[in-house]
Amino acid sequence: MRIVYRVRQFWRIISLKTDPQKLEQAKALLTDGQWVLFQQLQPAEQSHSLSMYGKLIEQGESQFDLLVAALLHDVGKLRHRMNPVERTIVVLAKTLVPAQAARWGIPPSNGWDRLPGWRKAFIVARNHAEWGAQMAREAEVSPLTESLIRKHHDPACQEAEIAENSLLRKLWLVDNES
Repeated sequence: MRIVYRVRQFWRIISLKTDPQKLEQAKALLTDGQWVLFQQLQPAEQSHSLSMYGKLIEQGESQFDLLVAALLHDVGKLRHRMNPVERTIVVLAKTLVPAQAARWGIPPSNGWDRLPGWRKAFIVARNHAEWGAQMAREAEVSPLTESLIRKHHDPACQEAEIAENSLLRKLWLVDNES
């Protein structure tokens, strides 16, 4: 029932309220540069990241890099701010026509700045993890945090055995629950 999950996710996005206590915890965890990056996220993205962070804490997680990655994993979306309609189109297309959605997410070789907004949303959805890892590195996250952000949508990393993949699996699971 992935569609039901996505409908609930959409409803949470349009009716969200950021938890001030979790916001303070996030601020205490992040460096000043990382906090500035986090604050640039749209309220829905902040709420999603804080939800992931909270779920990890509830599960007893205390691994610093994992918690920072949970908070910053979507910062690559700052390259193009998607509105709720664009998000919905991307989610529906990924569910209903996944091959076409994947093609729409490939940036053209001549740049994507002049593409229509709906197409930019697919490019952001496909590339935000890599962009976010680069932005997080500039905000001086650890190499492990950077790697977790880069790979947080990589399906090949879902079956984990080494330490980084174990953390990545946890990040992937809470990202897909929030």
